[in-house]
Amino acid sequence: MFTTGQIIFAALFVVAFVTIITIMYRKDLPLHKLYYKRTYLVLLAFLSFVALLFIIKVLTKDTVH
Repeated sequence: MFTTGQIIFAALFVVAFVTIITIMYRKDLPLHKLYYKRTYLVLLAFLSFVALLFIIKVLTKDTVH
């Protein structure tokens, strides 16, 4: 399906991409700590909302087939 050259290119691309993303994240880490405090609350609110929708779906489910 893929040629050897394409597989080598994809592997090198993934390695380079992950390396660059890691370096940039570490460089920006002090700014993240300064400006993005308590962002876990957004994740918690989102997961709570999804759980609430699931609970509403289960409670309002029609039991008659």
